Parts: sequence; C-alpha cells; structure tokens
Amino acid sequence: MANKAAAVKYLRQSQKRRMRNKPVRTFARSTVRDALDAIDDAVDSQEWTDADDAIQRAVSALDRAAQRGVIHANTAARRKSRLLRQYHASRNPDATFRPRTRPPEPARTPN
Repeated sequence: MANKAAAVKYLRQSQKRRMRNKPVRTFARSTVRDALDAIDDAVDSQEWTDADDAIQRAVSALDRAAQRGVIHANTAARRKSRLLRQYHASRNPDATFRPRTRPPEPARTPN
C-alpha cells in the first residue's frame, strides 16, 4: 500500500483510468479477433463482404483507441498493418509481396 498521500492519489487516478480504458481496449481486441475469424471464413467460402466489413470495424476501433490514448498510435498502426497484410495475403495468395524497394539508410555514428 502507498505510504504518501500523493501516492494514494496516483493509485486512485490510475485505477480510474484503467477502468475507463478497459472497455475501449477490449473492444479493439475483440474486433481484430473477429476480423481475423472473418478472413478465415472468407478464405473457405470466397465471400469477402463480411471480411471487408469486419476489417473496417477493426481499423475504426483501433483508430478510436489510439485517438483516446488507450493504446499508442504506433501500436494501432502496427496492428492495422498486420491485419491488412494478412487480409491481402489471404485474398490474393498468388501475389508476391515484395519488401521495400528503397534500401535502408545507413546507421548514424555518434559524434
């Protein structure tokens, strides 16, 4: 347990923030999971409209969570990128996804 009044207050604030952020984070995770399931179902049935809708909902939920500060913006971008990469690979399995065409920049040396 916290020993100082400021630590007690910070504990109260963090618990309040956690309770406020939890449903947003849970919704984002569940929509991504639903989108992945929809992709799997679409691969079997070749009917992509449900998968398109599920992906749109997942991207929207991730953007909303990032906008509210529940998850970091880069985390949302990474999850969207992975989701869409899996979608495109499943939708067009014959396509070859090439890496970046531009070579990476050399590392900087400390001065």
